[in-house]
Amino acid sequence: MSAPSSPPLRLPRGFQTAALAAGIKPSGRTDLSTVTSDTGCVWAFAGTRSTTAAACVTRNRELYAAGGPVRALLVNAGNANAATGTRGARDNADLADALGSVLNVGMDGVLTASTGIIGHPLPMDRVLSGIEHLPEALGDDAASFAGAIMTTDLRPKTAWADLPGGARIVGVAKGSGMIHPDMATMFAFVFTDAALDSAGLRAAFSAVVARTFNAVTVDGDTSTNDMAVVLANGQAGEVALQDFLPALETVMRDLARQIARDGEGATRLLTVKVTGALTEAEALTAARTCCVSPLLKSAVHGNDPNWGRVIMAVGRSGAAVNIEGMTVAVQGNPVFAGRPLPYDDAAVSASMKAEEVVFELDLGVGGASGEAWGCDLSAEYVSINADYTT
Repeated sequence: MSAPSSPPLRLPRGFQTAALAAGIKPSGRTDLSTVTSDTGCVWAFAGTRSTTAAACVTRNRELYAAGGPVRALLVNAGNANAATGTRGARDNADLADALGSVLNVGMDGVLTASTGIIGHPLPMDRVLSGIEHLPEALGDDAASFAGAIMTTDLRPKTAWADLPGGARIVGVAKGSGMIHPDMATMFAFVFTDAALDSAGLRAAFSAVVARTFNAVTVDGDTSTNDMAVVLANGQAGEVALQDFLPALETVMRDLARQIARDGEGATRLLTVKVTGALTEAEALTAARTCCVSPLLKSAVHGNDPNWGRVIMAVGRSGAAVNIEGMTVAVQGNPVFAGRPLPYDDAAVSASMKAEEVVFELDLGVGGASGEAWGCDLSAEYVSINADYTT
């Protein structure tokens, strides 16, 4: 007897999605997808701060500054269309124009997102042919979209929340390697049928991103293509931002943790919780620096409660700290409180064999806190990235 299948993850009302294999990925898997809205969406955007940002990021940022509504999103996986010069910019614009044409939407209402290998031109004949067929497959199950945007991901990443009054939030993300704050080789797309104040949403979004997607690190490398977008079409009626933003942050936090857990070659989720910092920014910086430290990540992989690597990483982060008032705990076990504490090394090591390894730090200088997520560093990570294009 087969196990029951999971129920479909339905997009909020007014949104539809489609995915197909356009021949971008050599594997033949789905690699071209869209999400469309029946009506125009207010939206918020955050993209990579890389100075070699891809054409999709540059164009989306320009559209964001213009402030107009959005009706559709087009994503291709397998090719980043980055470092492809004027041809890449032209190809990216042609994708938006092509999808706009088949949906009867102006190209300025179409966002684009590309992910995959850097430096290769898009196979435009295959992609444009695929765009022509996307409308034939439109439906409201987010699963096909979540699968189509993956590259080295081992699993799709989705999260959702239902709000009082009937509005719904559905988030979909991808990301596994080349993950570091400012963002990562990740996409995160959040769709909601809540009617929201556009200016308020935009003003709040960067802080939510800082506490979620920019608190994820796998390997210290920041992508040319990453972005986070939230689209709100308003079809469920008005929702106050003070009610919407906590639910949005919950969805984005869930997706961020899934990205960290799915780090290339990862066997553990690494969580670092910092309290007692001067500011939230310093707390987040300290937590991220711990999560990206190859030494600490290796210790986590080897179940080694070497708290000295935490002390090192916090000091390197530049965050203010009172070493005499600082505390460190590993999996809830106190190991340092201004001085080394006695603990059962074998027992703490055994506790680190869990799926999630948590370090809790108090910097002893203030009342601010922050949390970041990463993963262990394994031989599999090296193997995956040694063979990425060959």
